Amino acid sequence: MTATDQRLAASTPRPRAFRALYAGNARSVMQRGWSATRSTNWLVIVSGFFEPIFYLLSLGIGFGALVGDVQTSSGQTVPYAAFIAPALLATAAMNGAVYDSTWNVFFKMHFAKLYEGMLATSLGPLDVALGEILLALLRGALYALGFMLVMQALGLNLSWWALLALPAVLLIAFGFASFGMGITSYMKTFQQMDWINFILLPMFLLSATFYPITVYPEPVQVIIKALPLWHGVELVRGLTTGMVDPGMLWHVLYFLVMIVLGLILTTRRLRALFLD
Repeated sequence: MTATDQRLAASTPRPRAFRALYAGNARSVMQRGWSATRSTNWLVIVSGFFEPIFYLLSLGIGFGALVGDVQTSSGQTVPYAAFIAPALLATAAMNGAVYDSTWNVFFKMHFAKLYEGMLATSLGPLDVALGEILLALLRGALYALGFMLVMQALGLNLSWWALLALPAVLLIAFGFASFGMGITSYMKTFQQMDWINFILLPMFLLSATFYPITVYPEPVQVIIKALPLWHGVELVRGLTTGMVDPGMLWHVLYFLVMIVLGLILTTRRLRALFLD
């Protein structure tokens, strides 16, 4: 065997190994999930769309009349409604992505046994992971787009940079969806699933959503700045208020790393659960 033949033989298992993980058909997984969601869970989707709008109207418009103007972390003074609106936009994307990548995945994994059937076909674990994550991403995008239209109607988008808020919230939704599915794969009972809400609620309340992070002591600020939602809130708030600077790239990098690690975690867990 020549040196060229040896190199070809050594490289042959790699494509086969990759094809075992990914068949290039994640789209079919997403389409199947979207069809099922439209026929059974449309009311849940609608309620999730209106929840942040109710927060905005009650707190941003109502309570905001008492608060007046507040300062962002960059020192810009904005109306209270314009301060919390981008935070609620980031939260809407997070909630839409997390719901589909956790509770829906939990049911499909433990009750419908859907993934076992999928992985018995030519689909690989990465196809399933990407398909489910893209479905969650689509839901987060719908929430975000609707909420952005409401913000525009209320005059809460203070800069043309707000046009980039939509791809920003897609990045946020992708990050939460990829990690949400991986974490859900470890859950065995409904009681364990309650831990997801237990984590999301304080993160929603504390991530500079309703007031500046500067109200916290320094040690608490360090903890909050490690949370993904804080990075999402700061990214979207900077875009909608027009306070854009190179430091915002750190928020983008945070979610890119989160997406990669989440995809790796989810793919490995699906392979370990259903193929090994």
